[in-house]
Amino acid sequence: MGENRRKQAPLPTREKILEFIRESPTPVGKREIARAFGIKGADRIGLKAMLKQLEREGDVDRGKHRRMASPGALDEVATLTVLGPDVDGELLATPADFSGDAKAPKIFLHAERFAKPALARGDRVLARLSRIDDNSYQARVIRRLPELPVRIVGVYDRAGDGTGRIRPASKKSRNEFRVASADSGGARPGEIVLAQALPGQRHGLPQARIVQRLGPQGGPHSASLLSIYEHDIPVAFDPEAQAIAASARPVSLGERTDLRAVPLVTIDGADARDFDDAVFADPDTDPQNPGGFVLIVAIADVAHYVQAGDALDRNAYWRGNSVYFPDRVVPMLPEELSNGLCSLKPGEDRGCLAVRMVIDAEGRKLRHRFMRGLMRSSARLTYEQVQAAADGHPDERTSSLIEPVIKPLYSAFRALLKERQHRGTLDLDLPERQVILDDQGNVERIQARTRLDSHRLIEEFMILANVAAAETLEKLRQPCMYRVHDAPDAAKIEALRVFVATLGLGLSLARGQVLRPRMFTQLLEKAKDTPYATMVHELVLRSQSQAVYSPVNIGHFGLALPRYAHFTSPIRRYADLLVHRALIAGCRLGDGALPPGEGERFAAIGEHISGTERRAAAAERDAIDRFVAAFLANRVGEIVPGRVAGVTRFGLFIRLDETGADGLVPINSLPNDFYDHDEPNHALVGRRWGRVYRLGERVMVRLVQAEPLTGGLLLALIEAADGDRIAALPSSAKGKKSSKVKAPARTAARRPKEPRRGRPHKRRR
Repeated sequence: MGENRRKQAPLPTREKILEFIRESPTPVGKREIARAFGIKGADRIGLKAMLKQLEREGDVDRGKHRRMASPGALDEVATLTVLGPDVDGELLATPADFSGDAKAPKIFLHAERFAKPALARGDRVLARLSRIDDNSYQARVIRRLPELPVRIVGVYDRAGDGTGRIRPASKKSRNEFRVASADSGGARPGEIVLAQALPGQRHGLPQARIVQRLGPQGGPHSASLLSIYEHDIPVAFDPEAQAIAASARPVSLGERTDLRAVPLVTIDGADARDFDDAVFADPDTDPQNPGGFVLIVAIADVAHYVQAGDALDRNAYWRGNSVYFPDRVVPMLPEELSNGLCSLKPGEDRGCLAVRMVIDAEGRKLRHRFMRGLMRSSARLTYEQVQAAADGHPDERTSSLIEPVIKPLYSAFRALLKERQHRGTLDLDLPERQVILDDQGNVERIQARTRLDSHRLIEEFMILANVAAAETLEKLRQPCMYRVHDAPDAAKIEALRVFVATLGLGLSLARGQVLRPRMFTQLLEKAKDTPYATMVHELVLRSQSQAVYSPVNIGHFGLALPRYAHFTSPIRRYADLLVHRALIAGCRLGDGALPPGEGERFAAIGEHISGTERRAAAAERDAIDRFVAAFLANRVGEIVPGRVAGVTRFGLFIRLDETGADGLVPINSLPNDFYDHDEPNHALVGRRWGRVYRLGERVMVRLVQAEPLTGGLLLALIEAADGDRIAALPSSAKGKKSSKVKAPARTAARRPKEPRRGRPHKRRR
């Protein structure tokens, strides 16, 4: 009988056990290891001792149910947060509690059972994981988990009872959050923190757990820091992406077109650090094109360095674009590329993707050709430098460039303006706030960003190059990520038409007539010298659709162009990088081409990068609001002029003249009356005394509160500015219905009771 007994297997070496644990797709227990190596009886004691030693020495981690895996490996069942599809269309996820200190594991998520509704970025799921290699996993969804409240970014403080409090930085969050001592993460009062709301709280303040300390509030850089984390802007690059960027080298001439003798120049803002476009213009010597010009727009060859599907590409895709704050930039690409090898620095050889375009004297493009080149920028110029030189005030740098470079650029620009006017584009004058910081990073002043002809020059050159890119991809039947801008919604246009008719202006649009952008420009011209100019400008802006990225071309309404794509900024926009790859593929220009089949994913990619663009715009806007609030915090109590920029049922938004900041006048702070929100006429109307506060009206306000944490301003109305108040609604809109204007809309409210003792009754809405 003893002869028939199976021979006892020898105890395996520690290396064999570690290899078995590493190669197992899921964490394993002692019983599975014993079964795999045939260990029985008393030898199990030795196995147990060996496993304990491996755990003490850090070679294995013991997780749930005493199951072992390689250090840092994830549990077999884990809670994941969906990241969304990557550039290859694979749905990715990350552990819900991942801190980000180590290299993030790559988790490919299979979610066939949840195709409807599809999983989206931010969704939480319980999933079963199986390991592919040391840092990547396959995961199958077990079930979708309830949505947690949005993460909290705010300032930590202590209440009188000793418990912690978080004051959220978002204007939308009114409640503070309570933080137990065990959940404070060591945060100190006054620190900016990132926290997660805890479920299950029904009474009292909601609870939260601090997951990351971000630094002290009130520092010169806290405004942008709050916006970065509030909007979940990715900051750190993966180590793999950083390594690729660090190992990059300058391009050589090879088969590229040598453009180093062409006096290309970059023209950017004084504070710009990445230069991704250079321009050149020269009169056309072709006798068949009198008065025409040859233009070259050269763009940084980012596709040479960022290959489709690599770590750099994945990081760029998730960012979607660079984000610009007054004190910093969160770049789409690592600085080794964005400020280094991809930046068209003067006097240095740089790879580029260039387009040579020929226009006639009226600015019409006759032909164009794309090439992959090697260029050397002749100069790094600023908008102010170029404009001063064009106006006859050159400096030492521009004096030698006036005749060969600057004059031809402006001559070509004037021709392009003729074509723009012929197309009839929508020209909205959008004032942009510029925050000027001192050497310590504190706000020195807020000013309107000056718009010069040099800005418009670069804009027109870039538009023409973008059109050329879209036309080429369409002709070659290559996938194109169009920049599309739909015509405004018909209902909005009808409401605008009816309203401006009450002002005696009129929108030149008959029923059934095709809407053209020039119609809005004509309306703005009519309103230009009237008290309604600002109000009409605001309403025209609000009536427009939002531009997005899409592989389906519907044209660009605002620019009056049948096809348009973004080609000129691949350092800071992922859409431009896709267009570069498609051009390289279609024109057969070498490496970095768009992979076959990539166009099938353009619809999903377009939705993603349109979302990251909106996210970046919101983060930039909120950061500027916080900088402005910090700048105004020591001016509380001052009386300043402004203009009504928004009318809502809860109050008036006033845009201050000096800073361009918007502040709220709550409706309960307006002079004694009961106010109806007249939405069609963009006004608050007092029932008893007939006061009217209307969009575009000039007012004087007192600064009541400036909150740097949220960027919010609270104002109190003093009086309308003399000589510039729209005192009442147009006569056709006052209290009567007509075929042109609806009667003022009444908000749902009870009528005020009669006042006692002859005093005016005060009820506010």
